[in-house]
Amino acid sequence: MDWLRALFTDTNAVAHIILVYALVVALGALLGRIKVAGISLGVTFVLFVGLAAGHFGLTVPEPVLFFIRDFGLTLFIFFVGLQVGPSFFSSFKSGGLVLNLLTVMIVLLGIVVTVALWFLLKDWVSLPQMLGVHYGAVTNTPGLGATQEALDLLHYEGENIAVAYACAYPLGVVGAIFSAVLLRKIFSIDLAEEDKHWETEEKEHNREPIFFHVEVTNPAVAGKTLGAIREFTGRSFICSRILSKGELSSPTAETVVQEGDVLRIVAAPEDRLPVTAFFGGEKQGVDLATEKSPLATRTILITREKFNGMTLKALALNQMDGVNITRVFRAGMTLFPYSNLHLQVGDQVYCVGPEPALQRLETLLGNKMKKLYHPNIFTIFVGLAFGIVLGSIPIAVPGMPAPLKLGLAGGPLIVAILLGRFGNFAWLVTYTTQSASLMMREIGISLFLASVGLAAGESFVAAITQGNGLLYVLLGLFVTLIPLIVVGVVARKVYRINYHSIVGLMAGATTDPPALAYAATLSEKNSSSVAYSTVYPLAMFLRILTGQLLLVLLWGFIS
Repeated sequence: MDWLRALFTDTNAVAHIILVYALVVALGALLGRIKVAGISLGVTFVLFVGLAAGHFGLTVPEPVLFFIRDFGLTLFIFFVGLQVGPSFFSSFKSGGLVLNLLTVMIVLLGIVVTVALWFLLKDWVSLPQMLGVHYGAVTNTPGLGATQEALDLLHYEGENIAVAYACAYPLGVVGAIFSAVLLRKIFSIDLAEEDKHWETEEKEHNREPIFFHVEVTNPAVAGKTLGAIREFTGRSFICSRILSKGELSSPTAETVVQEGDVLRIVAAPEDRLPVTAFFGGEKQGVDLATEKSPLATRTILITREKFNGMTLKALALNQMDGVNITRVFRAGMTLFPYSNLHLQVGDQVYCVGPEPALQRLETLLGNKMKKLYHPNIFTIFVGLAFGIVLGSIPIAVPGMPAPLKLGLAGGPLIVAILLGRFGNFAWLVTYTTQSASLMMREIGISLFLASVGLAAGESFVAAITQGNGLLYVLLGLFVTLIPLIVVGVVARKVYRINYHSIVGLMAGATTDPPALAYAATLSEKNSSSVAYSTVYPLAMFLRILTGQLLLVLLWGFIS
């Protein structure tokens, strides 16, 4: 049995290192499924199992531990960036602008509360530990990693900030849910009424393409091509079907319209009235999509790399015998097919046209889901390389003993966001299946949490029983509750935002999936999820960078 004993005691053996991580992650993932009052800690339980393992002496060599910690963090951050990249910039439009401004308020107010508490208690709590409390209170592990990395660059040798993080984290999860419950009590909110109001708001602000029918009664239009009419009106619209002299067809830009023709139009909601008025009038009680005809519809998946970054205009659909693309689906969004819209691998295009032409277009674009199962290793590792380079660029800051760097968290995050949004312009295929992306993120964060727990395990119990553990818990509650309640009241009182959206905002601003899961129990609508996904990218970005920024501003007070 010596081999078994050696497996657990020979810390330098590769088998021992792999075994320790496997046991910590497996047990953490298992315990993370346990729900108390409908709330679970999920993968974060890996941290607490790591703390326990470290406390009882189950460790790995420090160089290996630090490598796996940083590699896991980089992997997680990069795939988060790829996921949020497509929606990161669009999230600032329309109603998303207000939600993101409120998110900035939550983040900044959290920083203010953190700094204020540190100034009041700096004889008992150091700034690094207060930052550990802060990231535990807002349940943001990547921010913890970025702050740890910044402290390493500054040669910090105090208590491991993961201890404070672990103390504040559990009530950070609960605190976000409590804030939502308290807000509901303060404003006596009726959940059913909120659902109705949200549906009304969605109809008013829906920016997805709409469909309507027009009849050509304007003599000035008769005899003109659709391309000429579109150019003259200055409105982007698509005619997917035309009924002319009893014959139904899929027109092109060169199709000439005549008086009495009925057209099925796809356009943005704000273009409905001017387009209708120009043609003559709206045709009610008809739907050319249901008419018996030689036309068919098909959703085609773009899987050929040569179309990555190509515009719809360059696709030259006029050569496809009357095929029209009426919608483009990308990363959960529905896009209007403007002529200058750049296509990406993984996009789904909704097409109308004759069946033979649709088949040719399908062959041209690929439409082979199996091809997308192969990961784009080149793009991933090129992105990681550029992210590491960007994160390593020194930025001299007066008063700092060492130059500031974006680090292994900030650099890959920024590059991944840019790749997710603009990678097609560099002919880089950034598409990754949701399952593959989730797998890489979960592996990355699990390795990071296990490493953090193993490193801090020795001092965690001492902090709880003899140190500041209970103080960290109390301070974390203030950091969690004050920003969420204050901004929640502002969102409701000043901006009249729907309650379900506010709860999603709270969950997104604290990057707290359990809070989102609670929000999902309040309504069958997806209003909370919409708000969560709108603010999550910016919240994650700010959380990762603010810890480092705070160290830059206040390092002179602690050095």
